[in-house]
Amino acid sequence: MIKRMTIMLLATGTVLGGLYGFQVFKAGMIQKVMASISNPPQTVSTTVANVTDWQAKIEAVGTVKAANGADLALQASGIVEDISFKSGDTVAAGQTLLRLIAHEDVAKLASLQATAENYRITFDRDRGQLQIKAVSQATVDADEANLKNARALVDQQQAVIDQKTLRAPFAGRLGIRSVDLGQYLNAGTTIVTLQSLDLLYVDMYLPQQTISQLKSGQAIAMTVDAYPGKTFSGQVSAISPKVDSSSRNVLVRATMDNTDGLLLPGMFGRVEIATGSSMKLVTLPQTAIVYNPYGSIAFIVDKGAEGQQQRAVRQTFVKTGSVRGDNVAITDGIKPGDEVVVAGQIKLRNGTPVVVDNSHVPAAQDSPVITDQ
Repeated sequence: MIKRMTIMLLATGTVLGGLYGFQVFKAGMIQKVMASISNPPQTVSTTVANVTDWQAKIEAVGTVKAANGADLALQASGIVEDISFKSGDTVAAGQTLLRLIAHEDVAKLASLQATAENYRITFDRDRGQLQIKAVSQATVDADEANLKNARALVDQQQAVIDQKTLRAPFAGRLGIRSVDLGQYLNAGTTIVTLQSLDLLYVDMYLPQQTISQLKSGQAIAMTVDAYPGKTFSGQVSAISPKVDSSSRNVLVRATMDNTDGLLLPGMFGRVEIATGSSMKLVTLPQTAIVYNPYGSIAFIVDKGAEGQQQRAVRQTFVKTGSVRGDNVAITDGIKPGDEVVVAGQIKLRNGTPVVVDNSHVPAAQDSPVITDQ
């Protein structure tokens, strides 16, 4: 009887102990599930911080201008008699481009030339007569004055005729002509544009804070939308001695060789001016930095155990330098080799577990080019 009761008590204790152990195990599992729900792992993309050669640059927007460029017009009015060029022609300096009808002016010039010649003959004859005292000195002086006046009238009339002839003031490429034969032109009407394309200027406005970093002879690099991926080089040739009082910007001009004729006046370009010497700095994509009023931060992924997919992140404050395309220089807070989060930071804080997925991370570029997809 006692033996049977002992067995029953032991069985009861075993059952109760098992129930208690199950409740403890269940409570532990519930705590783990609740913890995982309250702090689930976040999927992020990362990159490794590397040291690269970093050249400080000033970025600006520039406008291309011709070293010599003009919209050609005439000083005189008249009817177009002859056009000696075609749209797009390359012309030499002094080449005749267009003439207005000037028959009346030419006839008047011939009359004035005849009068001047008559005064010359009279002056020469009276000067010979003066040697033998046949005429007075006053007569010779009057003859000389009349001759000078007649020649001045000839020059004046020749200038009137020249004003009805258009000549190229310098060598270059013509644009599209905007007049036709027989058309009446008012003085000052634009006939055609002429641009010298071998040498071009690039004008840009820069903040006054950059003046200390600028000097003549600095190298520049320019890109234009018309030629994606191509860089045009030049150098700073002039810096305005005056800062615009309204914008506090200074005008800077660069000179650029254009013997291949690819660039055209009026083009818009993105300009980079190299300043200082090249440095070695830690660089990261700009997306790795979270900018805040109290300081910029980044999230570093701890290394964790080998083969472990889920790891934790650590928040750190960083100091940033200049920006170059998609990348930014880091002067403090990140060490070479650190694995830094570049996407998915919005739900991160210190100690947040993460899973790294770099299958869809675009490469950061120093000079990104926007293309239509």
